[in-house]
Amino acid sequence: QVQLVESGGGLVQAGDSLRLSCAASGRTMNIVLMGWYRQAPGKEREFVARIVWGGGTSYYTDSVKGRFTVSKDNAKNTMYLQMNSLESEDTAIYYCKADTTTGTYWGKGTLVTVSS
Repeated sequence: QVQLVESGGGLVQAGDSLRLSCAASGRTMNIVLMGWYRQAPGKEREFVARIVWGGGTSYYTDSVKGRFTVSKDNAKNTMYLQMNSLESEDTAIYYCKADTTTGTYWGKGTLVTVSS
């Protein structure tokens, strides 16, 4: 199994920046892909960004391209999400997800609130 713990959320103003972290533990050698998802109040969970754990190729949903950057530190088993130029529409609970050779795992989320 893999355990995921997100951190870094908080209350910021529109235009501010925030960096989220997702620390993985357990059988991290089985991780293939890690990603960020978010769920805004009253909405379904949606994909934000993901990164190939071995190679580093990243993908983004259109609404965050140019503003968010996903990165990783394999030595620390940690994935990051640098969020710049935050907008009120970015307000959501942000979840970390790991796709491994043996299953898919989710963190419990961290809340990001952007005030306009």
